[in-house]
Amino acid sequence: MAPDQLARRATMLEEICESVTKESKLRRGDLPFAAMKKKYITEIRDELRSTAGAQDNMVKYISAMFGWAVENELAEVNPALRIKKVNKNSTGFHTWTVAEVEQYIAKHPPGTKPYLFLNLALFTGLRLQELAIVGRQHARDGWLTIRPGKTKDSSGVTVQIPIVSVLQKCLGEQPAEQMTYMVTEYGKPFTKNGLGNKMRDWCDEANLFHCSTHGLRKAGATIAAENGATDDELMAIFGWTTKKQTTLYTKQANRKKLAGGAMHKLTLEQTSTEICPTPEEVEKSGTISDELSSKINAEKMEWCPEEDSNLHTLSGTST
Repeated sequence: MAPDQLARRATMLEEICESVTKESKLRRGDLPFAAMKKKYITEIRDELRSTAGAQDNMVKYISAMFGWAVENELAEVNPALRIKKVNKNSTGFHTWTVAEVEQYIAKHPPGTKPYLFLNLALFTGLRLQELAIVGRQHARDGWLTIRPGKTKDSSGVTVQIPIVSVLQKCLGEQPAEQMTYMVTEYGKPFTKNGLGNKMRDWCDEANLFHCSTHGLRKAGATIAAENGATDDELMAIFGWTTKKQTTLYTKQANRKKLAGGAMHKLTLEQTSTEICPTPEEVEKSGTISDELSSKINAEKMEWCPEEDSNLHTLSGTST
């Protein structure tokens, strides 16, 4: 886990410890953790956080803490498991559309720093933490190799992706002595927060107030999935270690393809379906022709097994 993420979780857990219960006004950090129950967690969630997303994150962090405790035999159960999300319908950060990318480029054309960042984020799928440090030391022989900080201490996965031509052109335009691709106006590398704030400004300047850096990562995954990328391919590109995230994109892409292939069937014009009568029905009606009668009889004979055939043997009618 990245240091800043770990710090945020530690701060939140300390906040919980310093809070007091409603009725008895006891400091929660002084209470036995073994007595923690689901109802107490939801009480903490609703008391300390007001928005649905923040409430869900609090439960997520508490669950992670108890999960670690169970794994290390410090606790017997994880009381935060199976607590339903408050923000059930949230899809997270907005996914950029192609039109929004074009709107951004219209404001920040090729050759500008915002344009370089757009291409870095869109065509690498890196998170903001890696976008702030990626540089020439990570590029070699047309490939970009970097170990994401988020999974460095867990899976240790390394992302290796080819550098597409449009991004290669942008990177080639950067000064040779500049090791980090994204630098401030003073020539220094951005911090993660500094780069995030800068991207916020660049999006606002393009009137894209609902767009974000992470939304570009989602856009890249969406585009790749709609172009046929598999779960394993998305995992390789974006550094995911399970298919929990990839299936969100591949399933949606498959649904879109299925809808596109079946939409022509949604029509008010009914397709005629010819229903062929049985030989018995035709014979009863007296409308069967001699030619058709001969054909039907021939087909019946063709499907009738000979007396010494395997079918007769299997059915037990052999003599």
